[in-house]
Amino acid sequence: MREITITIDKEEVYEEVGQTTSYTGAKMEGGDDKTYDRIFTTEGDRSQLERFWNESCVDVCEALKEFIKEERNEKDSFSIFLGLSSSFDPALEPAMKKELFSFFVTNIVSKWYVFTNKKEAADFSASAAGMLDGVKRKAYYRRRPKRPTRGAMPPS
Repeated sequence: MREITITIDKEEVYEEVGQTTSYTGAKMEGGDDKTYDRIFTTEGDRSQLERFWNESCVDVCEALKEFIKEERNEKDSFSIFLGLSSSFDPALEPAMKKELFSFFVTNIVSKWYVFTNKKEAADFSASAAGMLDGVKRKAYYRRRPKRPTRGAMPPS
């Protein structure tokens, strides 16, 4: 069995959520200052974002439950400790971490947009679901066994 740990930093996620909502609010067609203020997340929205963070943690645990050895939703981060097949390709670990980070950002934004930008909420939600599915597919992926080559066998 191969064990990996993935930690997602909450502050980094919130910063990215802020950038995404700010960009969307600034680029809305037909929007004005009120549109920007409505869509962009601020410090005052933190308690609502915290709820979305916790819901995202639950979604991750549900999707990866068969691999989770332990999970920790702490004040500043979320960590999952996964027990994967010994055939798991370790080259996929960085991609899993990036995709899980993107899931958190996109999922939180999709939940925020249900209140502030209904037109784009479904697209963000579908994208987040696809990212979480991608993480799960990577967890299931098995590296092909390699046959020993002739030169690799020790002499008898």
